[in-house]
Amino acid sequence: MTEKRTLGLPSAKLIAIAAIAGIIAGAAAVYVKETGYGNATVSADASECAPSVEQAQSLKTLTKGEVAAMTAVTEPRKLTNIIFKDARDADTSLKDFAGKTVLLNLWATWCVPCREEMPALNALEKEMGDDHFQVVAVNIDTGGADKPKAFMTETGVDSLGLYRDSSMGVFNDLKKEGLAFGLPVTLLVNEKGCLLGSMNGPAEWDSDDAKALIEGAKSPPNS
Repeated sequence: MTEKRTLGLPSAKLIAIAAIAGIIAGAAAVYVKETGYGNATVSADASECAPSVEQAQSLKTLTKGEVAAMTAVTEPRKLTNIIFKDARDADTSLKDFAGKTVLLNLWATWCVPCREEMPALNALEKEMGDDHFQVVAVNIDTGGADKPKAFMTETGVDSLGLYRDSSMGVFNDLKKEGLAFGLPVTLLVNEKGCLLGSMNGPAEWDSDDAKALIEGAKSPPNS
C-alpha cells in the first residue's frame, strides 16, 4: 500500500486527491483564499509532544473508510496557541481544553460541505463528548454571530458550543503551517494539545469509522 503523504505544505497532487476524496464523501472541500490576519504562529513548544508521533502512527489502522483522508503527523507539533472566541466572546484557546482529546473543526455558513457535516459533528459530540473528548467547531464567518447562531438553531445543532473567529486568523495560521487549504478542515489533537492528524474536506463524523478513530485517540499507547 502506498504510504500516506506526511504533513506539510499541500502539493497540487494532494489537493487533487483531497478533492476527489471530498467528492466521494458527497462534496469537495471549499478552497479559501487567505484573508485577514493570523496570530503569527499556532505552534507552541513541541518538546513534550514526541510521544504523539508514536500515538499518531498507531492510529493509521483506524484512518479508513469515512475518515481515510485523516493524515497522521510524523513530527511533534503542539497547537495550544490557537486562539478563538467562545460563546461569551471571550478569548479561548486549545490550552483551555487540556486533558481532553479534541476534534477541532473550522467551518463557515457559506461552505456547503461544512453545512452538510455539521449535524454529524453534533451527533458525534452528543454521543461521545465527555470529560475526555470534545468536538470544538470554530466558525470563521466574518461579521457578527447571528449567521452561525441561526444556522445551528435551524439545523438542530444543539450539542456543539459556539466558537468563532471572525478575523479568519485561525484558518490563516493553519494555512501557513501547511495544515489547511480549504474548508472544512479538521484537526485531531490529543489531551496535551499535540497534533495527531489533519484532514481537509468533509467526513461522516457520526460513522463507526469516525467513532473508532476517536476511541483510539482517547487511548494513547502504554496508557
